[in-house]
Amino acid sequence: MAQQMSLTEARTILKKFRDEQTRDSHLIINLWNSVLMDNCHKLGDELWLVYEQVCAAALDCQRFDTAELCIQALDNKFPKSIRVRRLKGMLYEAREEYTDAEEEYNSILEKDETNMYAKKRKIAILKARQKISEAIHSLNDYLKSFMTDYEAWNELCDLYLSQLDYNNAAFCLEELIMYNPHNHLYHQKYAEIRYTQGGNENIELARTYFAQAVKLNPNNLRALYGFFLSQQPESQLKETKVIECIEKLLDSLQAN
Repeated sequence: MAQQMSLTEARTILKKFRDEQTRDSHLIINLWNSVLMDNCHKLGDELWLVYEQVCAAALDCQRFDTAELCIQALDNKFPKSIRVRRLKGMLYEAREEYTDAEEEYNSILEKDETNMYAKKRKIAILKARQKISEAIHSLNDYLKSFMTDYEAWNELCDLYLSQLDYNNAAFCLEELIMYNPHNHLYHQKYAEIRYTQGGNENIELARTYFAQAVKLNPNNLRALYGFFLSQQPESQLKETKVIECIEKLLDSLQAN
C-alpha cells in the first residue's frame, strides 16, 4: 500500500496523525522507507516535523538505525534544542542505556527545571530498573507540582497496586474521580480496589462505585459483573439485582 502512495498522500497521512496526536508506527516507517526518505528535499520546513514523527515511530518499532538518522539530522539543524535532547533520551531508553538517558534528561532539567516530560521519563527509568519504591517517592514529589496530571495519578496508583498498597492506590483513584467524575473506568477501578480489600465497609463502597460505573457506561460489563459479585447477603435487593445483572450480561454476550 505504502509503495503505491504519492508524496502528497503520505504527507497528508502524517499531518493527520500529528493533528490528531495519534500514530500508526509501522505505517509511518513504511511511508518513510517507501516514499518520504527519498523526497526529503521536497518537504520544506515540514521536514523537521516529519523527522521528529518518524523518530518516535522508529523507536516504537525498535528501528534504531532510522531513529539515529532522524536525530542526527535534527541535531545538526537544532543543536541546542530540548526536544532533540528528549529524542536522544528516548533512544537511550529504548536501548536500555539508562545511565545515558538520565544524563540527557538531567541536561534538560538544568535548562528547564519544570520540564514535565524529563521528570516523568526519569521516573519511568526507575520503574524500568525495578526501583519501585524510588519511583513512588519521585512520582509523589512530581505530583506536588503537577497535581492535575491524570496520567501520573494513574501510574502512581498502579505502582502502589504492584506493592499491594491498596489504601494509597485508592487515594490516587479518589483524586482522579474528583478531577474527572464522569470517567466510568476510574469508578470501576476504585471499586475493584475496595472489593479486593474486603470487609463489609469496603464491599459496600465497592458496590456503590460499581453501580456508578455502570450508570456512567451501561456497556461496562466488568463493572456490572463487579456489582453482581459485591451484592451482600443481607441486601434486600439482592435477588432482583442479581437477576438484572445476569440478564444484562447474557444480553451483552448474545449481542457479541
